[in-house]
Amino acid sequence: MLRMMKRRSSILWALLMMAVMAPAQTQPQKEALSIQGYSGQASVIRFQKRVFLDVRDLAEITNGSLSFEGGGIILTLPDCDASDRAGEDAGKAGFSRAFMRAAIESMASIREWGGMLQATLQNRYPVDSAMTGNTVIAYQKRAAESVGLASAAASTDSDYHGLELLRNEFNNLQVWSDRLVQDRNSLTATHLTMSESPLKDDDEAQKILRCGQFLAQMFPGGTFQDDAVCH
Repeated sequence: MLRMMKRRSSILWALLMMAVMAPAQTQPQKEALSIQGYSGQASVIRFQKRVFLDVRDLAEITNGSLSFEGGGIILTLPDCDASDRAGEDAGKAGFSRAFMRAAIESMASIREWGGMLQATLQNRYPVDSAMTGNTVIAYQKRAAESVGLASAAASTDSDYHGLELLRNEFNNLQVWSDRLVQDRNSLTATHLTMSESPLKDDDEAQKILRCGQFLAQMFPGGTFQDDAVCH
């Protein structure tokens, strides 16, 4: 009998301990809620697998407003469409990926073309020879094709603005190249050919070089910028 009483006492004690511990395990847990894109935090209570949030904190974080109508609560959030439009406008500030790749390739072709013209001057090659002329034309055609590919890839406002500067660089180099060939027998051409630094003595050539350097940095950067040297 005494043994049975002791056993019942132990069982009763265990049941009492479980009853005391159970409420402790189901006590509400306080946490903080953060909403991506907004500053501030709201108090959250987690209780019995449910999450309770003060709707006033939510309205404050999201810059919303609360109203009470017909026994209900209405939470009004800021204009989401306006936020989406702002995000789209921000996205248009940069070059599209396709155009940026095409523009970088175009600048490489234009530099090769310009480099060929530079070598022609510095090495005093006759610009009217068939070999030199055909080589210059080949580089010019390659640059023209690459600019055409960049034009086809343009799709955003920034792309079109960048394309305008790219075309300006191509056209300016084309004009300079044509002038060099047309004036090959003139005093100006002779002066350029005989000079130790022919490109430094030509303001137009220097402008083309500066624009090329500017564009070679701008396009890989992914964001449109403007410079008067390219106009």
